Amino acid sequence: MVNNNKKKFAALLLLFVIMIAGIIGFYYYREYRRTYVTTDDAYVTGRIHIIASKVRGTVKAVYAEDNQLVKEGDLLVEIDDRDYDVRVSEAESAQNAEHSKLDEILTKIDVVKRQLSEMQFSVKSARASLKLQEVNLNQAEIDLERARKLFKKDILPEERLEKAKTSYDVAFAQVEAAREQLKQAEAAFETQKAVINQAESALKSQGSVIKQKEAIRKAEDLKKSYTKIYAPSEGYITKKSVEIGNQLQEGQPLMAVVTLNDIWVIANYKETQIGYVKPGQKAKIKVDTYPGREFEGAVDSIMAGTGSIFSLFPPENATGNYVKVVQRVPVKIILNKGADPDHILRVGMSVVPTIITRE
Repeated sequence: MVNNNKKKFAALLLLFVIMIAGIIGFYYYREYRRTYVTTDDAYVTGRIHIIASKVRGTVKAVYAEDNQLVKEGDLLVEIDDRDYDVRVSEAESAQNAEHSKLDEILTKIDVVKRQLSEMQFSVKSARASLKLQEVNLNQAEIDLERARKLFKKDILPEERLEKAKTSYDVAFAQVEAAREQLKQAEAAFETQKAVINQAESALKSQGSVIKQKEAIRKAEDLKKSYTKIYAPSEGYITKKSVEIGNQLQEGQPLMAVVTLNDIWVIANYKETQIGYVKPGQKAKIKVDTYPGREFEGAVDSIMAGTGSIFSLFPPENATGNYVKVVQRVPVKIILNKGADPDHILRVGMSVVPTIITRE
């Protein structure tokens, strides 16, 4: 009987120990799941520069091959630029022609301004002449009135009266002629001012034409510069699809440059996993290609929406046929500086990142 009691006690104790161990194990497992958030729905990505032609033309030379490492500014493709040389020459000729017209207008303005100065002097001279003739007329009128009074008193002979009257008529005619001359000089002066205004308007218009021609020439220079295609950054050539002699169209993709100096991981975590994930938390990354090797990084950011919401056909839950599905939220993980010095990671590789939400 005592042995049976001991056996029962031992069994209960063992069961109790197992329960306690299970509870402790479950607690630590739950804490581990909270602390170490992992997923196998993740991949390596980076900056991929699509190289495309900005102009039409025939490929003259190709200086890059698939998987070749290129530096920023390296010449990749050269397009035959002879057609663009012709267009640039035509644009320069048109620009030079408009500059010649501008020089002609400037010369004309200088000439008409000098003529205007001369006409202004003529107007001043005509006004002075008119004033002089008016003084002479006034004196002739006084002499005529004096002669008439003396003639009535039989002091002055009729011949002297006639001479005084003739002098008055001559002075009057000279005043009229001076007035007409002044009127003509003023009219010519105003006409010359109108000519200057017209020439200055033409000058402004010509300036606009020259700017237009300069813009056309710059555009042709720019198009010609596009016949040489350079690497936008350091990286490796991929998806090369251009050869010498190919006819290119505007916007036609030729190759891509993948920058391996700046790569990161996109991890699609379940929405139930990211409750404790925050930017700055450490992450350990395992790569399928290199078993046993671990890379280190940190959480950079969490996407503002789930992956499905930005798909071509986002879910529409207002139709009444709603089925709840656990969504995936992309998390961007940046590799630590120097974590991949040999660039063994490649864009698109599958990885298994684990985010450590707390120490």
